[in-house]
Amino acid sequence: MALGAVGGMIAGAAFKQVWKIVEGENDAPSATDENRSWKQILIAAAIQGAIFAVFKAAVDRSGAVVTRRVTGTWPG
Repeated sequence: MALGAVGGMIAGAAFKQVWKIVEGENDAPSATDENRSWKQILIAAAIQGAIFAVFKAAVDRSGAVVTRRVTGTWPG
């Protein structure tokens, strides 16, 4: 669980950096931000989802590798 929380924090920071590159803005739009276009909101959501999915997969895979090293079996 702790790894998931740390991974989430790192993914959030990574998303902020990517958003700065994509839009040149510090803050990504929220879904309810009436001053942002649908395009901006959906692009931000897609980028954020992809980044979080990659970090979750990396954390899950790392946990499985550690479990195998410690127990000798791959978690199912």
